[in-house]
Amino acid sequence: MKIIKKLTITAAAAFIIAASSFSASAQLRLPESHENQHQELLAAQRPIAADIQLVNTNKFIESLRADDLLDNEVYSEFWESQLVNPYAGATIPDRKDIDVSSYVSPLENIRITSKFGYRPRFRRIHKGIDLGLHVGDTVRAAFDGKVRICRYERRGYGYYVVIRHDNGMETVYGHLSKFIVKPDDRVKAGDPIALGGNTGRSTGPHLHFETRYMGLPINPADIIDFENKVPINGTYAFEREAVDKAQKAKPARKKRRTTASKSRARRKK
Repeated sequence: MKIIKKLTITAAAAFIIAASSFSASAQLRLPESHENQHQELLAAQRPIAADIQLVNTNKFIESLRADDLLDNEVYSEFWESQLVNPYAGATIPDRKDIDVSSYVSPLENIRITSKFGYRPRFRRIHKGIDLGLHVGDTVRAAFDGKVRICRYERRGYGYYVVIRHDNGMETVYGHLSKFIVKPDDRVKAGDPIALGGNTGRSTGPHLHFETRYMGLPINPADIIDFENKVPINGTYAFEREAVDKAQKAKPARKKRRTTASKSRARRKK
């Protein structure tokens, strides 16, 4: 009898606990309208990871398209030529604004040893600027671009590199001792491309540095402040007529004075 009574009391207690729990849960239950709103909010949410992946993918695709467009515009025409000036016969614009703001000095230490222009000694135009260096000094790309030529010319540039740049210009680096890059390599401004030397037609270790637009040599000093290793302006205003004149310019010959003219000059004194 004691056992039956004990079981009866235990069952009654369990029923009371269950009933009170059911009552409490009924009191805490949210209204049905709130539950519907909660479900709608959950359904409208997008995982943020999906959005991030989509944005990154779009940016990546856009960058690829930009690179392809740039390659088609700058690196397609006359690219396979092994000439320093591959643009013979090409139509050259009269004027062109060229972005040179990303310029980086090709050498750490700058010392100009020979300027651009006519050389009476050789009776020809010096188409670049010579910068003194020690054999083995690192030579760097002046602008972002792609290597077009790495060659050797015994009676001229020696070992030399030609880089075509995103801004449409080309730069030439001559009298090198060793290549660090190869044709079709993509380079950034300031990337090492070669070691300085004294090869080819050279009277001492130096870097022969040229800046060209569509094959026409431009005086590098018109673009670059070599002393401070910065561009003179962020944009170089190319003018074909002025560049043509600079290439053909020769210093005026001094008139020889005859004996009679010398005597007249003495009398005037």
